[in-house]
Amino acid sequence: MTTRELPHPRRGSPRPDPGTPVHDLVGIGIGPFNLALAALADRVGGLRTLFLDRSTEFRWHPGLLVDGTTLQVPFLADLVTLVDPTSPWSFLAYLRAHDRLFPFYFSERFHVPRREYDHYCRWAAAALPACRFGADVTRAAWDPQSGLFRVEFRDTKTGETHHAAARNLVLGIGTEPVVPAPFADLLDTPAHRDVLHSADYLDHRDTLTAAPDVTVIGSGQSGAEVFLDLLRRRTSPRHRLSWLTRSPAFSPMEYSKLGLEHFTPDYTRYFHGLAEPVRDRLLPSQGQLYKAVSGETLAAIHDELYERGIAGGRIRAALMPGVTVTAAARTDGGLELGCHHAHQNRSFTRLTDKVVLATGYAPRRPDLLEPLDAHLLRDGRGRPRIGLDHRVALDESITGGLYVQNAELHTHGVGTPDLGLGAHRAAVILNAVCGRAVYRLPARTAYTTFGLAAGDTAEPAAPASASAAPGPDGTPEPAGPGTPAPRPPGPSRPGRTGRRPAPPDELETPRVPAH
Repeated sequence: MTTRELPHPRRGSPRPDPGTPVHDLVGIGIGPFNLALAALADRVGGLRTLFLDRSTEFRWHPGLLVDGTTLQVPFLADLVTLVDPTSPWSFLAYLRAHDRLFPFYFSERFHVPRREYDHYCRWAAAALPACRFGADVTRAAWDPQSGLFRVEFRDTKTGETHHAAARNLVLGIGTEPVVPAPFADLLDTPAHRDVLHSADYLDHRDTLTAAPDVTVIGSGQSGAEVFLDLLRRRTSPRHRLSWLTRSPAFSPMEYSKLGLEHFTPDYTRYFHGLAEPVRDRLLPSQGQLYKAVSGETLAAIHDELYERGIAGGRIRAALMPGVTVTAAARTDGGLELGCHHAHQNRSFTRLTDKVVLATGYAPRRPDLLEPLDAHLLRDGRGRPRIGLDHRVALDESITGGLYVQNAELHTHGVGTPDLGLGAHRAAVILNAVCGRAVYRLPARTAYTTFGLAAGDTAEPAAPASASAAPGPDGTPEPAGPGTPAPRPPGPSRPGRTGRRPAPPDELETPRVPAH
């Protein structure tokens, strides 16, 4: 193995001085969120960036790109549009590049197929000059002598080791599948292919279709889509399909217009400003915002079951809420699942041939950050403290910026894994890195006032004067709790030349799987 330095990746940029190139920003991982950062940074003149990913190409949940599935956010939630609609990296620009604007126009789609979103991201990732695939980051550390982060990575094709220096790091390494404890020793081993996570569903779909008995565990969107796809494909009356969840019901996602305002920068600011214990109590109560199933998917499942029952047709499908799988073991007859029904407080056993775990995702804990671990400042539960600008709090010995994307659910709330906030978060990080407003961001993004304005809890003021605005009954109406909360002043317009992994919950999957 040899070691050499990587040339700076930006086309048309002047070559740096000999030695390790210094970047203003190095992104580790290239999922949709860091890809959005790369796309927005591409239009910022003079900003030197590099984005690294171990994969040989961009891949966005390939195991869940089931035909007919769509994003649960509008196409405007692409890499850039909600921050810079004029960007050449927008979804509409992608459609134009592929001569698909008119077909898209006539299709009247607001929610695009997942396969098309994946292809759009592949198009952007292949063209953005700062993105480098086949680069496995093995170490990231702070160098106090140079005042820079040092990043070491290996070329997966050649085995060569490279180094880069950065003033700022942005972690976008995504999430990893959550495997419930009863299945920890059973998951997809070379000798057995009977337990798998929904992240690998398409790789195993044919064998799942042919198996006599299949059980899907988890009542989030991914679980519903896997169940529906298997229900449609498994038409033999001998086939049995079960869907288990410990949730009390197969519930629809909260998708009202005002409910969706929880996925705005306004709500993010409000949630971040709450006390840590309040945030920790609030988040588990908001599952219907980001861990349930779209109403359309639930309706499609019911329609399919209804069609099966016409003329006395046999429906060999079981949908069981309120059930927790407490044990699992391989037997001569297949997989034996020990189950418990919460409301009836009864235990029972089910025998099945295959299990699909649609049990969500959790943030990765990469070994590459071990050199920085001792420098992290943590909250009362040992989690990293993360600022409103998504910067991780570090001790005073490190002056560079360490930022995260989709690892701040505990500080920024339900919008953290949502694609609709990806471009805005990337712009917030860029503005922080550049120390100026390279992208102008709106001061207010929701009609809902999520918190009290400053002074709303003060002692009542003197009676309103006659000049005060009259209320509905003709009496003066003082300002009060209904007054919109103040927002930080919007940054000046730039002079540039240029929806949710779920937490490690056994039975939920994110509204929109991200990286």
